[in-house]
Amino acid sequence: MAHARYSGFAFPPTSGGPYAGVVRAERRHGAEAPVPDVLPTHAGPFALGTFARAGAPPFAGLVAGDRVRDLRDDLGPRTVRQLLEDWDAVLSRLGELAAGGGGGRWLPLAGVEILAPLRPGQVLQSGANYRQHVVDLVVAEHRAGGDQRPEAEVRAWAEQMMNDRAASGRPYMFIGLPSAICGPYDDVVLPRRGSEHDWELELAAVIGRPARHVAPADALAHVAGYTICNDLTTRDRVYRPDLKAIGTDWLEAKNAPTFLPTGPWVVPAAFVGDPMDLRVTLRHNGAVRQDESTKDMLFGIAELIAYVTSIVALQPGDLVLTGSPAGNGAHWGTFLAPGDVMEGAISGLGFQRNRCVAEAGAPAPSSTRAPQHPKEQA
Repeated sequence: MAHARYSGFAFPPTSGGPYAGVVRAERRHGAEAPVPDVLPTHAGPFALGTFARAGAPPFAGLVAGDRVRDLRDDLGPRTVRQLLEDWDAVLSRLGELAAGGGGGRWLPLAGVEILAPLRPGQVLQSGANYRQHVVDLVVAEHRAGGDQRPEAEVRAWAEQMMNDRAASGRPYMFIGLPSAICGPYDDVVLPRRGSEHDWELELAAVIGRPARHVAPADALAHVAGYTICNDLTTRDRVYRPDLKAIGTDWLEAKNAPTFLPTGPWVVPAAFVGDPMDLRVTLRHNGAVRQDESTKDMLFGIAELIAYVTSIVALQPGDLVLTGSPAGNGAHWGTFLAPGDVMEGAISGLGFQRNRCVAEAGAPAPSSTRAPQHPKEQA
């Protein structure tokens, strides 16, 4: 089968509708992961990921264009996370191998499964970190709660709140579970609990050096590279009605299996350019829902890492998610349903494509659509 090439952050072309030619074959959760017909690329000369051939164990691989080099012959049977523990030396060696040093086993990218690039030790997630996203969520909550104020008034109030927070506030961080991670082309299983399943495409920093009490000026030196995460959320499970004073329940809302599609790979930080000037774009069933620059973050990546390391120690292979831009389902008035397809891309990092399926035994949803948003009317 011929495979097209994909570059930049715009989505790969499709024909015959938004899903035609998307994956090699239909599959259900738990079956062999699909190989995208349109191959993702990466900024710079190489990237690092995890791959598998049919029926064989996963392996750490060096991606260079449309080829993957099996690193077991060069660096031993180490995982990507283990390679990150010696990142300075490994990065130099990867550069030599990408340039053709030492022969090695090169495989066609089209002939392997692209898995999540690593299994992190810790997943640190950032909430309410994109100005427009927070404003839109505030407006949506006020609308759903019957607030009678004009929308423009609520929006102006929310924007001022964001200005105040950026000037004198601090990041809002919480912990995710590595068990929620799935691959960039895996099915996303919509859990039985809850119905308002929502997307949140995010830039994730991959830690390459231990970090504790790191100053913002030094924080990016601890980043090995960047990858893409889609930090899914079940909106109607965020707040516990029996514990209103406690606040949010992120365990239930964000940590179902497959609720963190990650990858396709880790692109070294040196190749990404300015991580605060990348385009984050997500399509839901072919419609562009998120399309924003990382410039819209309230707290930059360096500030997030500095804040996190004032509380916990970060280790190589940990992920720091940086928040999601505007355009979630709560804003558009629509949520994920079985059969839906999400396609996410970030400049220079490749793209994801995940189909949604119902958890086994889950009742068919009566509706996954909230009252129509004015922007969708017409």
